[in-house]
Amino acid sequence: MYCIVMMHNNSVQHKVVFLGETSVGKSSIVSRFTRDEFFDFQEPTIGAAFQTKNIQLDNCVVKMEFWDTAGQERYRSLAPMYYRGASVAFIVYDITNPDTLNNAKYWINQIKNKGERNCIIVLLGNKIDLSERRIERETGIDVSEINNTMFSEVSAKTGDNINDIMIQVAKKLALIPQKLQKPSEFTIQSFDNKKTCCM
Repeated sequence: MYCIVMMHNNSVQHKVVFLGETSVGKSSIVSRFTRDEFFDFQEPTIGAAFQTKNIQLDNCVVKMEFWDTAGQERYRSLAPMYYRGASVAFIVYDITNPDTLNNAKYWINQIKNKGERNCIIVLLGNKIDLSERRIERETGIDVSEINNTMFSEVSAKTGDNINDIMIQVAKKLALIPQKLQKPSEFTIQSFDNKKTCCM
């Protein structure tokens, strides 16, 4: 695996945004991957939260900047500010709640119509640790194939499949020419490698 753009000791940096309805587990997925943490109860995100994670590939380091957006309806109008400039959009739904897959379809269309050209879209079905599944895996695959996205089912609670899909994405990012990204104007607070943004 080779990086097309080499910088900072063979490293590339990309903005990654998480979108989806509230309570689907966006924050939990990010926390599981970046800090290997999971909390049964997590306060809803206000605006967006920011974390980073470096992934070491064979010949380069991919720095992924995760923007975890709020799922509440009142914050929907702010989402374009957070997915602007994103190389990857993770669209998350809850496999126990069919309404969240409809919401995921909305975000897929938003990214396709208003996001960055060639943005990598990943459809993620979360909470596979739960027994009360109401969305079959095949349904998620069908939505993914129709919309030409990557797809995986994961569990933020157990960590199942999260590292695998992140590494798949990182390998794709390693081949994308580096974009010049401006620091966010909306960051108002930072602590322990996590920044919280609100408007």
